[in-house]
Amino acid sequence: MLKPVFLVFSIFLLLRGHNAPGGGFVGGLVAASAFVLQMIAFDSAEARRHLRFEPHAFLGLGLLCALSSGVWAFFQAKPFLTGLWIKVQVPVFGVLKLGTPALFDLGVYFVVLGGVMFIFLPLKDE
Repeated sequence: MLKPVFLVFSIFLLLRGHNAPGGGFVGGLVAASAFVLQMIAFDSAEARRHLRFEPHAFLGLGLLCALSSGVWAFFQAKPFLTGLWIKVQVPVFGVLKLGTPALFDLGVYFVVLGGVMFIFLPLKDE
């Protein structure tokens, strides 16, 4: 019952974290806590079923996002992990600015989610 609330709140923290308290680390912890609470209430098989992917996949995806945010700047002849932005025209919202810091935060989010689940799932199996 609380898992959807935790997951929506974690996305909120992820999206507002660039200019305010929050970000990928805190958002990832809140998302992982939703699955840990579900694991405590039921069992690890139920949490694995709702997680849909193995924790290794989240770790790999997060590292790929974080690395690609840095490499993008490197290929633009700028220092590694320099923030770059592009403007995208969206019909309803107007112009959206998308940047590599958001991609890095998303990577941190997935690494934290995968790391916490990688630690807690085997503990519950014991």
